[in-house]
Amino acid sequence: MAHKLIDSYREKGARKKLVELLRDRGIADEKVLKAIGKVPRHYFFDETFWTQAYKDIAFPIGEGQTISQPYTVAYQTELLHIKPGDRVLEIGTGSGYQTCILLELGAKVYTIERQENLYKRTSQVLPHLGYHAEFFFGDGSKGIAEHASYDKIIVTAGAPMVPEILLKQLKIGGIMVIPVGDENSQKMITILRLSENDYERISLDTFRFVPLVGEKAWDA
Repeated sequence: MAHKLIDSYREKGARKKLVELLRDRGIADEKVLKAIGKVPRHYFFDETFWTQAYKDIAFPIGEGQTISQPYTVAYQTELLHIKPGDRVLEIGTGSGYQTCILLELGAKVYTIERQENLYKRTSQVLPHLGYHAEFFFGDGSKGIAEHASYDKIIVTAGAPMVPEILLKQLKIGGIMVIPVGDENSQKMITILRLSENDYERISLDTFRFVPLVGEKAWDA
């Protein structure tokens, strides 16, 4: 995590190039691209690695976790169709970068992280950057039932299956975006809750995420 919060013309120019790259790769939602263009991704890196911050790559952040590739963040965010005021559950806070993108879009974000060091870091650093979410430490595979239901749910770790407990925390008419597969690759799945017991599932592109770990990760 950077100590000095410097956001110079160099970093802003690098973000602009990243936005153009994402547009070229097929990200079409201008609101998502604008959010990517606003959040200083280098703040989530140690200063030593600032040169890596605006490359379209994932990068280690400790605790066996990574800050997701910008394309992956934009792709998942686009699928959520965030509207201002949406209540969004984020499973896997990680670096907090995805959290900030959701907040830039006007969402009310409830985010949970099971790695205590990452939870402590993001819950302290994000408010310092001007980003205010509801932070929780615990098993994300269980969701956060006490604040359900949610308009949108985003899972930022690869799940072996869709946990039933998360589906029940999604509002009727709500959208969940979750990568599902084995530890080597996952298909991005969009789930629309149609009624109390009916869901529409759409299987999309292949990605590779760190695995979802938790008591309900295998509870379909």
